Amino acid sequence: MSKIVIFIAGIAMLAGCAGNAKHPPDKATALTGSIQLSGAFALYPMAVKWAEEFRKLYPSVKIDVSGGGAGKGITDALSGVVDIGMVSREIYDEELNRGAYALAVVKDAVIPTINAANPELDAIRRTGLTRDKAARLWNREINTWGELLGTDSKLPVHVFTRSDACGAAETFALWLGRKQEHLKATAVFGDPGIASAVQKDRVGIGYNNIAYAYDQKTRRPFEGLTVIPLDVNENGRIDPEEDFYGTSETLIQAINEGRYPSPPARDLYLVTKDKPVKKEVIAFLAFVLSDGQKYTAETGYISLSSDKLKDEMSKLK
Repeated sequence: MSKIVIFIAGIAMLAGCAGNAKHPPDKATALTGSIQLSGAFALYPMAVKWAEEFRKLYPSVKIDVSGGGAGKGITDALSGVVDIGMVSREIYDEELNRGAYALAVVKDAVIPTINAANPELDAIRRTGLTRDKAARLWNREINTWGELLGTDSKLPVHVFTRSDACGAAETFALWLGRKQEHLKATAVFGDPGIASAVQKDRVGIGYNNIAYAYDQKTRRPFEGLTVIPLDVNENGRIDPEEDFYGTSETLIQAINEGRYPSPPARDLYLVTKDKPVKKEVIAFLAFVLSDGQKYTAETGYISLSSDKLKDEMSKLK
C-alpha cells in the first residue's frame, strides 16, 4: 500500500469529543500537531476514510496512514515509531504487558476467495466450504478440486496464504484451530497480494478481508474474484440462510445477525503505547468512536454496538 498524507486540523474540548466531534473548533483554540498510523491492511481503507472525513472538519493536524500488516502496526506503536497501530486481531498478553492500549473501533471478517473463472464454480457455490475442508486445504491434504467437492475432477487447487504477520491470517487460522505459522500454502505479501494472486490463477483459493474482496462502489466482488460460501451447518450444501455473499451489504447483515461465524469475523483495533496523551491523537480516536462510525457500512465494515462504543470511549477519559 502506498503511503498517504492527509492534512487535518485540531479539535475543541476533548471532554465533549463524543458528542461534539462534528462541530469545528474555534480557530483560536484549534489544535496542531501530527498523528502517524501504520499496520493492518484490514483497517487501512477504513482509516483512510476516517482521515478524509476528519479533514473536512479540522483542517490542520497532519495525519500519515500506512499499511504493512498487523504485526508491523503493533510493533511500530509499541516502539514509538507511530502514534497508533492498526491491528486486526486480538492483542496478545505480552503486548499488553509492554503497554499496548487497545480500542476496538469496528468489525470486519476474513472470507475465503477463489477465481471467478474457476471451472468448478457452480459446484463450489452449491457445496460451499466447511471448516474441516478448509483446515485440510491449508494443510496441503487436499490437492484437487475433486477431492474438495467429492467429484471426479482432477483440476489442481492452488492454495494461498499471507507471508506477512497479519491479523487476517491469524484470524483465519484461529477459525481452523491453528496459528498463522501453521498454514501451509504459497505465501503472498498483503491483502492486495492475495487478491491479485487469486485473480491471476483460475484454480487459486485464498482469503481476504471484506474491503479487499468487494468493490465498495458496486458492493459486489472485485472483477476476477468470487467469495466461497461457508457450509456452517456442514450438511454438504449451501442452504438459503447460508447464501448471503452476493454483495458486501448482505454479508455484513449476516455478520451482524451471527450467521457468519466469529472467527473469522472479528473486532479491529487501534492501539497506542500506554493510554494516549497527545490531544490530537485523543481527538482522532474520539471521532472514530463517534461520528466516524457512520462511514463504516459504505467502506465495507460493521459498526460496533452502542454499548461497545460507550465502553471504548470511556477508555479515553
